[in-house]
Amino acid sequence: MGFKRYTIEDLEIISAGAEGKAVAKTAEGLTVFVPYAVPGDHVDVEVFKRKHGYAEANLLQVRQPSPDRVTPPCPHFGVCGGCKWQMLDYPKQLHYKQQQVEDNFRHLGKFEFPPLNPILGSEKIYYYRNKLEFTFSNMRWLSYEDMAKCKAGEEFERRCAGFHIPGMFDKILDIDHCWLQGSRSNEIRLFCKQYAIEHDITFYDPRAREGQLRNIIIRTASTGDLMVVLIVSLFDEKIEQMLTAMAAAFPEITSLIYMVNTKLNDTVFDLPFYLFKGQDHIMERMEDLYFKVGPKSFYQTNSEQAYTLYKVAREFADIQPDEVVYDLFTGTGTIANFVARRAKKVIGVEYVDAAVEDARENAARNQITNTEFVVGDMAKIFTDDFITRYGRPDVIITDPPRAGMHPNVIAQLLKLEVPRMVYISCNPATQARDLTMLNAKYQVVKVQPVDMFPHTQHVENVVLLELRREHQNE
Repeated sequence: MGFKRYTIEDLEIISAGAEGKAVAKTAEGLTVFVPYAVPGDHVDVEVFKRKHGYAEANLLQVRQPSPDRVTPPCPHFGVCGGCKWQMLDYPKQLHYKQQQVEDNFRHLGKFEFPPLNPILGSEKIYYYRNKLEFTFSNMRWLSYEDMAKCKAGEEFERRCAGFHIPGMFDKILDIDHCWLQGSRSNEIRLFCKQYAIEHDITFYDPRAREGQLRNIIIRTASTGDLMVVLIVSLFDEKIEQMLTAMAAAFPEITSLIYMVNTKLNDTVFDLPFYLFKGQDHIMERMEDLYFKVGPKSFYQTNSEQAYTLYKVAREFADIQPDEVVYDLFTGTGTIANFVARRAKKVIGVEYVDAAVEDARENAARNQITNTEFVVGDMAKIFTDDFITRYGRPDVIITDPPRAGMHPNVIAQLLKLEVPRMVYISCNPATQARDLTMLNAKYQVVKVQPVDMFPHTQHVENVVLLELRREHQNE
């Protein structure tokens, strides 16, 4: 027999937990995770899963709202799966993000650390993203009202442009207005959807695996540049006319590109792109540096907070003019180029070929001559031979993916015994694991959380490590 759902009434929410879910405890001591609830709420919930010691539940109603509960501005809140904390007052979001870092360090790590610096919040809490991708589909997610119309035999529009419903590859939530990217993004998406409907351009059917219009990527930059990438299964006269109409309706588009995707998945990194109008890139600016961002380039999606994050990393690194810096997991070399003018030399390491090409081009564009970028898997190439070839580092900056660093990389870091190391992480849990291993020779001196993504549970964290005195000058 399957699990029999049951209701718990008047449950008090006591904290915010992992994955953006709130936490409650029953009188019997059962921990219950509830999405879209706010600490301080009194709620009714329906338990749909129960394991040893914890349960997961859906929010049925808020009996008594928390003083920290606010009204989400987005009409799609609670359905699209993004911005899970829009109902939580922003200062409280920062409080729980800071607590998340501290809890991970305290409970998952085995090392001493100083009091955390107060988290650096984002000045913009809406329209802060510089990149969004939307999906076109003929399988719009149906609301209860839509399903009622369907049962009554009424006809309604199923073609849509929006985001995947979490956990469903074939259902797309039609987005009217997204609060993550500026108004032009919404206007361009809605224009494309309406144009396609009016001109009988077919929308992709994920089940039948047919349909012409698949995705659209919109990228903006602090310089005012605007990129639109239209992804189709077939480029023909209809799509050419659509792109021409888009260029005329939005003359501020500085880079208009299309891709042809006939695969079963939506990834575009293995696809060529075709320039329709303007430049094949946009330019992003940070201080007096300019960075080229192409249709496949990685760039931090909150430009303003990326600058905040990198300033913290640069300050922690305290680079001197005669020092060699290693920037591990360098991506497109943004951090390496950002700190290069304070160093003798910066070596950036990244496993994605295209990212390293961008890093080299960005260095040349900014007339930076003391950076060198190496392609390779950190776990395999970060060896004694690598150190011999590129020089022993004085400072290391590492910004690994969510999974953290491979044990081989940590072993080499321990062997190197550099005086200072700056560890940037988008996942405090794996960062705590790695810091525990580095604790054999390094002590955590400073901890600075940074909020890159308001209304989500995600938090970036920067840690300064210094070599313990007993390992210096051995």
